[in-house]
Amino acid sequence: MINITLPNGDVRQYPEGTTGTDIAKSIAEGLARNALGIFVNNVPYDLSRPITSDAKIKIVTFDDDEGKAIFWHSSAHLMAEALEDLYPGVKFGIGPPIERGFYYDVDLPGDMKLSIDDLPAIESKMSELVKRDVPYQRIEIEWEDAVAYFREKGDEYKLELLDGLKDQEVTFYTQGNFTDLCRGTHVPSTGMLRFPKLLSVAGAYWRADDTRKMLTRIYGISFPKKQMLEDFLKQREEAERRDHRKLGRELEIYLITPLIGGGLPVWLPNGTILRRTLEAFLRSEQLKRGYQEVITPHIGNLELYKTSGHYPYYADSQFDPITVEDEQYLLKPMNCPHHHQIYASKPKSYRDLPYRIAEFGTVYRYEQSGELNGLSRVRGFTQDDAHIYCTQDQLKDEIKNVVELTQLVFGTFGMEVTTRLSFRDDNAEKYGGDLRFWERSQNEIKEAADEMGLEYFIGIGEAAFYGPKIDFIVRDAIGRKWQLGTVQVDYVMPERFQLEYVGADNAKHRPVIIHRAPFGSMERFISILIEHYAGNFPFWLAPVQVSILPIAEAHHSFAMDLLAEFERMGLRIHCDVRKEKINRKIAESEQKKVPYALIIGSKEIDNDSVAVRIHGEGDKGLMKVNDIKELFIRLNSATRFG
Repeated sequence: MINITLPNGDVRQYPEGTTGTDIAKSIAEGLARNALGIFVNNVPYDLSRPITSDAKIKIVTFDDDEGKAIFWHSSAHLMAEALEDLYPGVKFGIGPPIERGFYYDVDLPGDMKLSIDDLPAIESKMSELVKRDVPYQRIEIEWEDAVAYFREKGDEYKLELLDGLKDQEVTFYTQGNFTDLCRGTHVPSTGMLRFPKLLSVAGAYWRADDTRKMLTRIYGISFPKKQMLEDFLKQREEAERRDHRKLGRELEIYLITPLIGGGLPVWLPNGTILRRTLEAFLRSEQLKRGYQEVITPHIGNLELYKTSGHYPYYADSQFDPITVEDEQYLLKPMNCPHHHQIYASKPKSYRDLPYRIAEFGTVYRYEQSGELNGLSRVRGFTQDDAHIYCTQDQLKDEIKNVVELTQLVFGTFGMEVTTRLSFRDDNAEKYGGDLRFWERSQNEIKEAADEMGLEYFIGIGEAAFYGPKIDFIVRDAIGRKWQLGTVQVDYVMPERFQLEYVGADNAKHRPVIIHRAPFGSMERFISILIEHYAGNFPFWLAPVQVSILPIAEAHHSFAMDLLAEFERMGLRIHCDVRKEKINRKIAESEQKKVPYALIIGSKEIDNDSVAVRIHGEGDKGLMKVNDIKELFIRLNSATRFG
């Protein structure tokens, strides 16, 4: 018999060789029906795979993120089977699950091209295959036999993948007439994948290398219930209406042009106001909490990033080094190494700590052109970076202060927040530093979260290479989840940069570093904000807060006097004195999503009033000028920073 520890801590005994299916059935029939996979000591297993020793387990369903990943990975294989049936000779690259669904990169035979018009036929074939309800079977195979299989099949992509698997366990998965190289995990059978939907077609270079062949990438998603698919399609339709690329153009927020370069956004006047207002909000809160602002260059000596470990760790996502007078420089991929140099530039005592420095610093990452997406995926972006250098005794309070600031930020925008404690995976090799420091910092993060009463889950393997994190995952107005703010504890960089302070004992000690970015990328945050509000920004944030709309030329003088008064109040105002009909002016103010429109005619002037219209709500009647001023003062101070 073997001991199986359930997630709640209960221990049950089962015969050696028991499976996830057996365990699920022993717990509840409903769990057995909905189970998609099982994690055995944090390693994903198929439900049919025997468990041969004592283990901690977690059975996952579609309600779990891990369960969705298994479901969508299996769906990618189902789509591949449909493609092979419809397009004999097709070759396959990789087909992973992604945050929302899955994709598969494929090389179609001959000069064949796929368009979105071809997706319904593939989708129909997938639904046909679902009805056969055949099992996913895991097959352990010798490396040489795997090579022979794909050599006979003529699939050079799988052969290249196998080159990287020498001396490793190799597994195939088979369902129906399709066999793929895959380490898993998969659902029990294709019959569970009842409601697939293919979404789009794009191009993608093999292995993200623009010197390699361009493959066809097919995106899709699937669900176990019809209502889930219908809800997704409704949400997708709403997301298209809110698409920040569309609204960003209509509201004149940003611009991307080929002559400047893909992934390098230019902020237009409205977007600059939006961004500067967000920065002012955070600056105000940072000043209250003792941060000092700094500015660092957009480029640095390559040795700086070698010391930090960002190069070569992030080499694939960085621009190539630039040679200047026999030295190599790099477009800044991270702000933190520069901040460490600021800390090190002057001796520090324990009396100087905590030392908090912040920067809206622009960094650069090399992204494939096919991955670029408006403001949400760019090559140059600005982070609201800050680094806190503190003693061990100060660490927990500093973590709490940073978490409180992050909660304030997201609460201001009405976003629901989920918290993840991102810890290391002891089986992975990407992490730096002493294991003792990792254990200590993970414990400290958990203690701080517990003392603050945070509701959280733990993500194994989600830590940064230099330390564990608290990640904040927000839910927007239409239910989508986005990972935004992060708080990271770092014992590694103080060692790499030999950072020190003199303690009360007159000895030298290493500080602990907290990395912190509530917004994360300003570009990505604003893209999410545009979609969260559907461009209908709250009054304090709107690029143009008020439209003053005089009906005729005789009303211009009163309108311009009102404009001057509002500008002295610090409001952002547009006064439309064009010779256009008032209905046209009102319509254009609505299209630009200006929160308030004030119509001025003879009646309004006689009563020292304005006719008020609220965007999306229509006519609100007359208001005295003094009353509307007081209203705007209240609305403009709604963020608590005025």
